[in-house]
Amino acid sequence: MSDLPGGDPLVAPFLGEHYATLDRLVELLAPPYDVIAEPERAALARRHPNNIVHLILPEGDGDPYHAAAQRLERWRRDGVLVTEPSPAVYVVQQEFTIDGRGRVRTGLIAAVAAEPFEAGRIKPHERTHAGPKQDRLALLRSTRTMFEALLMLSRDPGGELAERLAQATEEAAPWATGSVRDVAVRAWRVAGPRAAELAAAAGRGALYIADGHHRFETAAAFRREVPAAARTLALVVPVRDPGLVVSPTHRIVRGRSLADDVAAQLQAQCVIRPLSHDTDPQAALASLTPAGRGCVAVLPGSRLMALARRPDASPGPLVSFDPAVRGLDVTWADAYVVAALRNATDGADVGYSADAAEVIAEVRFGRAQAGVLLNPPAVEDVLAVADAGGFMPQKSTYFLPKVPSGLVMLSYDRA
Repeated sequence: MSDLPGGDPLVAPFLGEHYATLDRLVELLAPPYDVIAEPERAALARRHPNNIVHLILPEGDGDPYHAAAQRLERWRRDGVLVTEPSPAVYVVQQEFTIDGRGRVRTGLIAAVAAEPFEAGRIKPHERTHAGPKQDRLALLRSTRTMFEALLMLSRDPGGELAERLAQATEEAAPWATGSVRDVAVRAWRVAGPRAAELAAAAGRGALYIADGHHRFETAAAFRREVPAAARTLALVVPVRDPGLVVSPTHRIVRGRSLADDVAAQLQAQCVIRPLSHDTDPQAALASLTPAGRGCVAVLPGSRLMALARRPDASPGPLVSFDPAVRGLDVTWADAYVVAALRNATDGADVGYSADAAEVIAEVRFGRAQAGVLLNPPAVEDVLAVADAGGFMPQKSTYFLPKVPSGLVMLSYDRA
């Protein structure tokens, strides 16, 4: 039972629905719907006729959501999907490589209360937009099934959750294995009293949404329509897990031309340090970290500039932000650096990428006028914003790796 306000446990075991062929998950799993571009969707759809992408990003003449519901029922009828006979939770490990270093992230997929943020047990750090929520709600109304687990973080102050997760992975062979985007996935199904103990450990304290704000708000909206749909799925990860990685989301400024005096415009708010064209932008970003403030601007002609906050600069638009948000690099960069680059670009439009190399290539090959490379926010910064009730700027974080879609599902008709 959670020790937070609320009548129901924050985290609970659930009746999991999953693929019957657990030895073929490499062909059946997919990344979350919102990070799948059309070429990857097509590739996943070709990989296997039962790949989960057919449900999370449905296609079809007329109503794609109805087509997804029909396909789902056909898979159930044909035995493609099966439902476990008893409630359980699922310990999940994801093994991946980033910056040449191998990492393993461990968390718990369980059923989390889909309740209003006002209850104080679930904390967001991003604002959401109506379009994605309308899309997910239409899919949920048609299928009455949650196919994807959000990523949530637990402070796990006593380390109980981390300890129980490690114990589960050490005492038995995995229940299922697979991979998504070169990330190895291993899962352990835990039922009975140990499932309840794991769920209680995961729900001891508030949970912070790391990835999946739109899906959580969609689940909460669906609960208002269907009270029995009281929970959604989440992978709960302790904040001190060594495999928890948050990457920055860099900015790309596209347009027809960039003004020649853009550096002069930036000088009003930035201390500028030109970098040689052969400088490693990632190393330049790292050099800014001790000061805690800055970014790297990528300009045409292979020009690179390290930008730091000018101590005597006017606070300008930053005064409207909560103090926890105001101190973030991404807030300052959006308010001053990206804004100046937009103003200096004819027909400007801002895009986003978690890949610094992509940003540099977009500018170098003339597909963008400028790029802004950022250091990642600290996980504690994200939690501090959520605790303060604030919201980070759009596209501030990119938690890696993404939680695989289709590993285990929650049917509101079978719960």
